[in-house]
Amino acid sequence: MEWKIEDVKVIIPIGGEATRLRPLTIETSKATVRLLNRPLIEFSIYELAKQGIKEFIFGVRGYVNYRSLFDTFKEGIGFSARYKIKPRVHFKYQPRVDSVGNADSVRINMDYYRINNITLIIQGDNIFRLDVKKLINYHLEKKAMMTIVLKKWDNVEEFGVADVDNALRIKRFVEKPKKEEAPSNLINTGIYVLSPDIKKVFESEDVIKMREEGKMDFGKDIIPYLINHDYPVYGYITEDIWFDVGTPDRYLDAMQTLLATLPDSEIGGKRIDEDKRIFVQGTSPDSIRRRNIIISKYKKGKIKVEGNALIGRHCQIGNGIYIENSVIDNFTIVKNNVKIVKSSIMDRVYLGNNVEIQNSIIGRHVEIKDGVKIINSVIADDVTIGENSEIVNSRIYPHRVINSGSKLHDTMLT
Repeated sequence: MEWKIEDVKVIIPIGGEATRLRPLTIETSKATVRLLNRPLIEFSIYELAKQGIKEFIFGVRGYVNYRSLFDTFKEGIGFSARYKIKPRVHFKYQPRVDSVGNADSVRINMDYYRINNITLIIQGDNIFRLDVKKLINYHLEKKAMMTIVLKKWDNVEEFGVADVDNALRIKRFVEKPKKEEAPSNLINTGIYVLSPDIKKVFESEDVIKMREEGKMDFGKDIIPYLINHDYPVYGYITEDIWFDVGTPDRYLDAMQTLLATLPDSEIGGKRIDEDKRIFVQGTSPDSIRRRNIIISKYKKGKIKVEGNALIGRHCQIGNGIYIENSVIDNFTIVKNNVKIVKSSIMDRVYLGNNVEIQNSIIGRHVEIKDGVKIINSVIADDVTIGENSEIVNSRIYPHRVINSGSKLHDTMLT
């Protein structure tokens, strides 16, 4: 079968509430949570767009998901201009139809947009490297109804696990097994290639009945159904980078790995030290002026950096600063004698004097006053934390105000 990369459509089902990433996802779709100073899903879209894919369909369900994605990406003009993609990519959105699972979202969009070509499915909280042509040629050679990208993984309990034969046809698929009951160490990455014939399966009496019962999840329902009814479902084992950024710990792991491994051109900033991966972003005259101030302070030892670091546009960084394997997003203000270790500071954050942040994620537009210590915690958007507070192993939901001198340990503040 002859095929062209620009004919491949990508559907990204985004319908859940992303409970594992809370409180970051209370008011924001998981796909647009910021990572390395950009929306999380942007890494995956760019990976595919630079290989020639032009059409992306967001399978959005719910107001928060729709608002976050549409307000961020619109029709794709801004994304294409930012990454210099010509002709531009097109972003489309699921019509206002409630889906009952990620497979149902795919069904709705294949029908609505009249998709009769090979379709690629990816997830909103994954980051990956993928050779699309190689994957689709494999799918066609196998004459597969569905090809699932698999990856060898140690901790299989949170994923679907595939049992394959010598030809990599999937014989059995177990969703989130106990480790001792897992049939292999090959996990489902959530990246699928679907034959156009999947539409006939979606229209079958069995699957219509499953849909009426609310059972239209790929991992729990559709993949086992296809295998049990002898449809050809194959595994494609990837050795490339793949992250499920579904929890705060995995978010920080992905952040540090990408910070250490992404090509300079994809970091989107200028190195300020030839021997270290320390980047400061910005191309406008105003942001370049801010960057030059940071460079001057770094050279004078007023800003010390260990490991890797990314600092966004228009950041104001004080003196006596220690940064280690961390990211600071745009328009953030960092006062004096601040320590930031293995943490993500999102945009428009204010960090007062003598603040210490370790192994934590700080959401957007957060104000952290003098003398605050935050360790192993997640602070959602628009939170204010009073001076000399201590927050350890805690989760703070959006818009909360923490009184000065508070001690929050192992706390969920909703």
